[in-house]
Amino acid sequence: MVDQIPALLVLAPLFGALLVALIGHRDHRVCFPIALASLSVTLIGAIAAAQHVFTNGPMDYFVGGWEKPLGIGIHLRIDALNALLLIAIATVAVLVSFFSIRRIGEKNAEKTHYFYILFLLLCLGLFGITIAGDAFNLFVLVEVSSLTSYGLIAMGSSRRGTYAAFNYLLMGTVGASFYLLGVGYLYLTTGSLNMQEIHAILGTNPEIAESKAVTIAFIFILVGIWIKMAFFPLYGWLPNAYSYCPSSTACFLAPLMTKVSVYVMIRVMISVFGLEWVFVSLGWSNLIVVLAVIAILAGSVLALAQREIKKMLCYLIVAEVGYMVGGAWLADEELWGLTGSLYHILADAAMTLCLFLAAGIFVKSFGARDINDLDGMFKKAPWVMAAFAIGALSMIGVPPTCGFFSKFYLIRGGIDAGHWEFVAALLISSLVNAVLFFRIFEIAFFGNKPAEGHDHGHDDHEAEEITIVRNEAPPAWSGLFPLLTSAVIIVLIGIFNGPIVALIRTFFEELPTVTLLHSTLTLLP
Repeated sequence: MVDQIPALLVLAPLFGALLVALIGHRDHRVCFPIALASLSVTLIGAIAAAQHVFTNGPMDYFVGGWEKPLGIGIHLRIDALNALLLIAIATVAVLVSFFSIRRIGEKNAEKTHYFYILFLLLCLGLFGITIAGDAFNLFVLVEVSSLTSYGLIAMGSSRRGTYAAFNYLLMGTVGASFYLLGVGYLYLTTGSLNMQEIHAILGTNPEIAESKAVTIAFIFILVGIWIKMAFFPLYGWLPNAYSYCPSSTACFLAPLMTKVSVYVMIRVMISVFGLEWVFVSLGWSNLIVVLAVIAILAGSVLALAQREIKKMLCYLIVAEVGYMVGGAWLADEELWGLTGSLYHILADAAMTLCLFLAAGIFVKSFGARDINDLDGMFKKAPWVMAAFAIGALSMIGVPPTCGFFSKFYLIRGGIDAGHWEFVAALLISSLVNAVLFFRIFEIAFFGNKPAEGHDHGHDDHEAEEITIVRNEAPPAWSGLFPLLTSAVIIVLIGIFNGPIVALIRTFFEELPTVTLLHSTLTLLP
């Protein structure tokens, strides 16, 4: 049964979406139980898979039982690099499904089953991306997740949400096209689409690895992934897409989409091209770290200029992407930067989930969309603000939250690699985060007295939520439960950072080229 877990992770949400499509249109109340059941299966499966991987080694699954060459195009693989990410995706999906109970169906109940169909198919795409073992099916699953996310963003009743979804569609199509072109170049050069086989071919054939075609393939793939992850300056689609979509959609997309894209970049670097080729033969580490520094500083500065809570959080995501890209490319001898990036994927997923859940409750229950609208929020909703404060302190980097330890490992990698500009950018970003969130704390605790006649400038992008909340109804349990759970997870990931990092580093210890890579990196200037 354990051997079938890779297939179960993609089939459970697929059959859940099918059941919702068949019976959900008759009674929208059955949609949530079906979604929760299928996502619970994936969470249990992800935990079982992680336990198996860290005990017995990687799991390979060839669809239909056909191994190479017939099964080479449909290869699923779970290893130490993606096992923890699978648990993170399943956990976020389960929590967001609870958050969506009262938000989906209160307005336009006839669309409820459409939301859950797209939601489950998006989960299928994210799980598939994470465990895909071949480059082409990775592209297919990226498109599955992208198409469903376009639909989820466009489901809001605002015109801005529709425009944001269209812009996201255009940028996403460009990114996918770049990635597919890169995969095409790789196939023409190596004759394979399987990641392990491509890596073996490049490792044993220096003339192929050093060819211009392979370099061009890597450039296309990297640019395509950067667009998908909103790496500065390719971030233009993200702020509007995550700000003007329904709250339930934002709470799922914001914690996962960019983080899974960062994982794809790291997977391609390690499993397709190899770290020795990326860090030594290619030699672009210094340039990309500088680009990451620019992304961190730009995202932080742009966040400072925002009044809308969600917009501010969106620009912080841009800065966080810079954290992870920079850490992945530090090329330090002990790979602490890469370790920090992988740990930060988990930490940032929890932090972003917590903050966007709180922002959704602010809008839903209190009509608070701008920072100034949080006047006296500590008195109105102490539990919501407590959870928001934990997420905010983690973004700043206060122990024992996970944000402190992720920055610690990234800074350690930056110091070992001699990239002091990256270390400085992380510290500056933390200072900017402190300014942003302590300004919110001040307004929420001490109150805010705007000038007479001040207009917050609310537009129609969440009018359907704001019109419901003028009575300032207390948050429902369906919102508080996932919010408080995410806050607890932030602290737990921080407290147990040692075991988590140890599990992540088992993957590097299993790589056959790491010893050679260490000796090579010590010779680099």
